[in-house]
Formats: sequence, C-alpha cells, structure tokens
Amino acid sequence: MFKRSLAVAASFVGIVVGAGFASGMEALQYFVAYGTNGFYGVILASVTMLFAATAFMSFGSYFLASEHNEVFYNVTSKPAAFIMDWSAVACMFSVGFVMFAGAGSNLNQAFGWQVWVGAVAMLALMLIVGRFDVDKVSSVIGWATPLLVVFVLIGSIYSFTQVDVSWTEVNDYAQHEVSRADGTPYWWLGALNHTGLNALCGVSMALVMAGDEFDTKSSRIGGVLGGVIYAVMLALLVASLLLQVESVNGDDMPLLSVIENVDPVLGLVMTWVIFLMVFNTCLGMFYALAKRLTRKKPERFYPVYAIACVVGFGLSFAGFQPLVSSLYPILGYLGLFVMAVMTVMYLRHRSELKEEGERRAEAVEGESDVDELASDSNLEDEEFKDALQDEVDDADEKDQKRSLNDLL
Repeated sequence: MFKRSLAVAASFVGIVVGAGFASGMEALQYFVAYGTNGFYGVILASVTMLFAATAFMSFGSYFLASEHNEVFYNVTSKPAAFIMDWSAVACMFSVGFVMFAGAGSNLNQAFGWQVWVGAVAMLALMLIVGRFDVDKVSSVIGWATPLLVVFVLIGSIYSFTQVDVSWTEVNDYAQHEVSRADGTPYWWLGALNHTGLNALCGVSMALVMAGDEFDTKSSRIGGVLGGVIYAVMLALLVASLLLQVESVNGDDMPLLSVIENVDPVLGLVMTWVIFLMVFNTCLGMFYALAKRLTRKKPERFYPVYAIACVVGFGLSFAGFQPLVSSLYPILGYLGLFVMAVMTVMYLRHRSELKEEGERRAEAVEGESDVDELASDSNLEDEEFKDALQDEVDDADEKDQKRSLNDLL
C-alpha cells in the first residue's frame, strides 16, 4: 500500500508544482517578498495544501471520477459547483497563456533570444502535439518533475553552504525591494493565495487521477504524503531564493538564476527542464480546457484546442512577471473557495469515506460477499464490480511480473 500511496503522492506533486514553481517567480512574489515572515507563510501554505490534497484525492477515488464535475456536483450545491467548475475552466485558460509568456522569458534569460522566439516555439509544439496521444507525450516528459526536485535540492544545498549573508540584511532587502503579487499585502494572505492558485490548477487533474484508484485509503494517504513533499520543496525553494535574493530579484526565472550561480552547465540543463515543465503545464491546461468545452461535441476538440492556443499565445505578450503578479492572485482567491468547499465537505463526510474505503478493501481481499458490499457502496452495483475486477486484474498482473522477475 505504501508504494501505491507514494506513487499517488508523486503524481499529485507533479500536478500542483507545475511550471510556476519551476521558475521560482511565484515563490519570490508570494513568500520571499515578505522576508523571513515568508517562512510563516510556508507553514500556513503547507498545512492548507495538505488538507486540500487529502480532500481532492479522497473524493476523486470515492466517486471514481473521470472529470471534476462528477465530484463538484455531488459534494455541494449547484450554485457552488457551478462557480467551482468555471473557476477551474478560467484557471486552465489563464495559466495556459501565462505559460507561453514563461517559455519566452525562460529562453530570453538563458540565451538572450527575443521573447517571441520561445513563445512561437511553444505554440508550434502545442499545435503539433495536440494531434497526438497526449497521455503518451506527457509520460515521456514526466521525468522533468523528478529533475526539478533534484535541482531544488542542489540550489538549496549551494545556498546553505556557499552563500554567506546576514538574515537581517536579506530580510530588509526582500521586504523593500521585491515586488509582491497584487492584492496580497500580508504574508498570510500571500501564502493562502498561492495555495489557492496551486490547488485550482491541480484540482481537475487530481480528481481524475484519483478516480483511477479503487483503493480510497491509498489515495487518502497519497494526498497526505503529497502535501508533505510539497511543503518540503516549497520551504527549500523559498530559503534558497531568500538567501540569494539580491542576485535573483528582477529575473523572470529566479530559480534558473540560482542554478546558474551554482554552475553554468547545470544552468543550461535547468533551462530545458523549465521549458519542459512549461510545455507540460501548457499542454495539460489547454488539453483539459478543450476537452471540457467540447465534452458534448468531442469531434470539435482540435479546432477548439487550436483556437484556444492561438488566443493564449496572443495574450501572452503582456509579459511573464506582470501576468503572474496581476492575474494569479485572482485565480488564487477562486482557488481558495474551491479548497474551502472541498475541505469542509471532506471533514463533514470523513466517516462515510472511511467506511467506503474499508468496504473496498474487504472486496479486494475477498473477505465478504461482493454483492452485499456493492449494494452498500456509494457506487452503482455494476460500477463497483467492474472497478473491483479491474483492481484484481491489475494486482494479478503485477504479481505475475514480480514472479517472472524473481525467476529471472
């Protein structure tokens, strides 16, 4: 179970971290800008994200969700679910076109290329890949997230061991010189807004990903572990940026600047890691957006996807830093609403979620009558049995592979 929970946790972190985390700009504007008080923000963000992650993963598995509305409209009122749905849609489009700006800024900072070069390259990739199996493409570039973790660790180790600064000086500089995200004058507000933004960006994919997990207990534990991993990464990133704040402030990609300070070759590698993270995020946002807008007319998927990409490309020329500073806070407050609803409903229905988890565990282990368990489940009888069969088949396949490896 632990391995399965860890896999769920890693997938969740990959979803919520995204390209904004990889650039370091969000961490700079939402945490470092408050100086050492930003560490209190890290604690607050970590706790709230842990609850949100647990709620998202638990409900996604509970409903075996294939899209977010299956959860939204089942856990709350129609007006609230409507707001949550269209908040997620707004986030998909907004974050998507910010990624075009991020691609341009990334290559501009690394190589001095004009911003439009990176944005055009990203648009071309998006239009080409939109014709392919996106799941396969995403799996190929999925290794970018583990690499990001490694680079955050490298940057933090370098900052802690090689950078000799006064905490008082960097605190004063950060509070007076680093720009904060619009509408977040206090450290606690910045932390909550940042968490809301990440949660809103990840909620749709998190629910669908957890919807593939019949075992609700593994999903719940995976959500908790994901929240912990997210907290550790955020703390290390904020500390690294604060220690080097005077040298990275003003850069569109402050984390790239930190890695370039460690070694120029690592900086070159980091440039393409960030580009892949930007591409992955951009692809995920526009793909999910087009799927949502064409769910009743799937044959129109690619035209809607292509139009959304082109419009997003045009809007991206407002600039990466201004977009992050002004647009993200709006999304953050919408995300806080989604988080609040999901967390409250999770706390209110914990006993039901726990009972369903135990029911499914009994079914997998064959300890009770399946018909009786199915009739008591929140799922339809046939849906419960089909999901159980898939779970058993997957377990058998893994056992066979393990036995074959042992023989070899």
